[in-house]
Amino acid sequence: MNTILTGDRPTGRLHLGHYVGSLKTRVEMQADPTNKLYVMIADVQALTDNAKTPEKVSSNILEVALDYLAVGLDPSKTTLFIQSQIPQIAELTMFYLNLVSVARVRRNPTVKTEIEQKNFGEGVPTGFFIYPVSQAADITAFKANLVPVGEDQKPMLEQTQEIVHSFNSTYSDVLIQPKGVFPPKGMGRLPGIDGNGKMSKSLGNGIYLADPADVVQKKVMSMYTDPNHIHVQDPGQVEGNMVFTYLDVFGKDKEYIQELKDHYRRGGLGDVKIKRYLIDVLEEELAPIRARREEFAKDPAAVMDILRQGSQEAEKVAAQTLAEVKSAMGINYFG
Repeated sequence: MNTILTGDRPTGRLHLGHYVGSLKTRVEMQADPTNKLYVMIADVQALTDNAKTPEKVSSNILEVALDYLAVGLDPSKTTLFIQSQIPQIAELTMFYLNLVSVARVRRNPTVKTEIEQKNFGEGVPTGFFIYPVSQAADITAFKANLVPVGEDQKPMLEQTQEIVHSFNSTYSDVLIQPKGVFPPKGMGRLPGIDGNGKMSKSLGNGIYLADPADVVQKKVMSMYTDPNHIHVQDPGQVEGNMVFTYLDVFGKDKEYIQELKDHYRRGGLGDVKIKRYLIDVLEEELAPIRARREEFAKDPAAVMDILRQGSQEAEKVAAQTLAEVKSAMGINYFG
């Protein structure tokens, strides 16, 4: 039996990058009866750099939940919960902080990179600085042995593994040592439609699961292709061309896609034609997701009730772990 923990920061609706990078994998994991899957809406983590604009986080709880349900996460099989509703995570974080030095957190490459990206300088919030320790609490609270993460999150997982080792060595073997589940090579990060880095809310270069068909069409028609492919008869470059990048990920007819690539390379194939084909491919994938999302969105109270029940279930599990941690530390004073 595997226990799996994963989740997302609720700072906006989820996009195709999330879908390719994690959501599809979660649905596949959910289908395996030997897996117990916990999916967390990480609002506490989102508040580490949005504390003064909490509405940016709270307003997106429902949006993220709708995306989860739309892609096929089933609350009867998967526990969907909100991080802030599990107070035991904060308590575990406090205990783990005593096992980690400031120097070790500062050395975490993911933290260093994100501090630079956000231009915090010396004004980095302490909560943001120590969030790798909070992530260790997220994972260990549910005794997850598998954690699906991207390659860029590998340092975070390593920090969790160190904390687990330190705790178990110092006290007793209470915590489970987690392993990372990484996406297949080339599938971990979907570039934005502008060709810049990864698809990102902050860069505004994403196609969202909630986007209506006409919005998807407009975004695809604006997609970055080959800037030197000016005339239809010109030979075009496939590498770095976002339309072909997306067709490789989402297209099912690989033989036809290869024909399109060959035609594009030798010239005589226009960008509009390949973009229209990509629109059809994406619509085949997104139309059923969009329809499910719209159906769930008709009853937001029912969706929030799913999160309430999931949070109650998750809290029971976290409370048991916390009780074991306190017992191992010798601070369960009243039994």
